[in-house]
Amino acid sequence: MKVKVLALLAGLALLVHQSMIWFYAPVAQSGPVQKIFYMHLPCSWWALVSFFVVFVSSILYLFNRKDVYDRVAGAAAELGVLFATLALVTGSVWARAEWGHWWLWDPKLTTALIMWYVYAGYLVLRNTPMGRDRKALVCAVLGIVAFLDVPLVFFAAKLWGSAHPDGLAREGSGMAVRMWYTVLAGLVAFGFMWGAMLLTRIKQLGQHAKLEAMLIWDDEN
Repeated sequence: MKVKVLALLAGLALLVHQSMIWFYAPVAQSGPVQKIFYMHLPCSWWALVSFFVVFVSSILYLFNRKDVYDRVAGAAAELGVLFATLALVTGSVWARAEWGHWWLWDPKLTTALIMWYVYAGYLVLRNTPMGRDRKALVCAVLGIVAFLDVPLVFFAAKLWGSAHPDGLAREGSGMAVRMWYTVLAGLVAFGFMWGAMLLTRIKQLGQHAKLEAMLIWDDEN
């Protein structure tokens, strides 16, 4: 029921967000290509939120050894890699139009790419043949260690400078109020979608675990 409500809210919010992108937000000085920003930013933020959920769930698993925390971490990692991939792709298209390059090795982009590789490796590990409890333990440790890169991505512009603006100092960004409202609408819309996808995936992983347990029980009998 929660998933259906979140999915409905996500659908409505995404329609509102798209309407705001194309009919409400003003065209920036760089032209219509700037509208990619309204997709790029929510993808980036919800990818970081996903990895934070992996971090917290991994800690909880180490303390409680409850499988549900392992499933939450796995589902969040999948969403994080998906949203991070979309953020990198939309950012690359935007950079090509704005800066004339598909990619720049600046600190924020580099740390973001490292983050993507680390969590992609985490997903590979989760699909590696290994005892269930041992794999959950190893993944929990990696889920905690991998998070070390996430604050670096967020603060990279502030620490080392970047073609990106500082994430904590938006006053000088030059964005109009209607642009900010569109950004906020995007964060909310993607949040509903993220929540619906996360709950769905956790439920799927739970059912998969039950099926595996039944198959093992059948083999033993």
